Amino acid sequence: MREIQTVGSIPFSRFMELALYTPGLGYYAAGKQKLGAAGDFITAPESFPLFGRCLANAVAEVLRQVSGGDILEVGAGSGKLAAALLQRLTTLDALPQTYYILDVSADLRTRQAETIKALAPCAFERVRWLERLPDRKFRGLVLGNELLDAMPVERFRLAADDVRELGVTLSNDHVAWTERAASAAITERVAPLGLAPGYVSEIGFAGEAWVRSIADMLDTGVVLLIDYGFPRAEFYHRDRSSGTLMCHYRHRAHSDPLVLVGLQDITAHVDFTAIAAAGIEAGLDLLGYTSQAAFLIASGIEQIVTASDPTAARAHLALTEQVKKLTLPHEMGELYKVIALGRGMTEPLNAFALQDRRSRL
Repeated sequence: MREIQTVGSIPFSRFMELALYTPGLGYYAAGKQKLGAAGDFITAPESFPLFGRCLANAVAEVLRQVSGGDILEVGAGSGKLAAALLQRLTTLDALPQTYYILDVSADLRTRQAETIKALAPCAFERVRWLERLPDRKFRGLVLGNELLDAMPVERFRLAADDVRELGVTLSNDHVAWTERAASAAITERVAPLGLAPGYVSEIGFAGEAWVRSIADMLDTGVVLLIDYGFPRAEFYHRDRSSGTLMCHYRHRAHSDPLVLVGLQDITAHVDFTAIAAAGIEAGLDLLGYTSQAAFLIASGIEQIVTASDPTAARAHLALTEQVKKLTLPHEMGELYKVIALGRGMTEPLNAFALQDRRSRL
């Protein structure tokens, strides 16, 4: 509020950044319960332990290709994914030298430590927390699960004769939408899309910049990103004329980011074409792009279930239910995608062998 009062209005990307990350006040920077049944939304690793066990198979392959190395998880939630990976990597004899976690929330860092210590105590000594990206060259795996969707986005609207950038101002002491002529960067991105007047959507410049910063840091290894989104042709489909912005509060989803400021999550779907282009322009190789379902199946999710004890009916049924939630098209299997960018990798990644969608980007 204070920044808006000072300058009159701010770009939506700045509003989203403040609403999510202002120290002590932003959604991710405050201590409110965010994940799971008691929070505002669920994620695959929070609700389905099978997700982490299966993902570990793909992670182990990367670590073996680089002959060891580290893992850097950015935005680790409650720590359940880190714990599941460390548990499974222990059994695979493929533990990283160090498991780094970069998270902006002090509350979540505390929860992560408690979770990992409880669920993966033998590997806890390998875990280190960071406040910023490493200032040295990194070798290993950089992991982001539902990371890019929480990065600030620009919002735009197509007017009859130009592109308008949406921002936020104050009106009668309440936040409200405002707009101005779009910047050159927004106009250059939007102009080739051929969108109709009235079309509203987003551009994730912050996510693209983050990929470039990871590329600067990565010496050898893979950047593995799992999130909901589309290739550009689908992201800016004519039927998606209101954009992809979504807010989550107590397991209710809606599209108004200007209410419950600091109390609700604000997300936008990922333009995976833009993410791939940012990585390639920064010198990374596009190693794979596919659906979450195809990625998990190629990573051995069915074999994990088959190896379970069918006579333990309740546990076996729980595994099969997790498979359905993670892989069926109307659940998480199709909306969520997995993209891999890397440097210095000499062999294809088996996790993308079942279905390779790179040509769709």
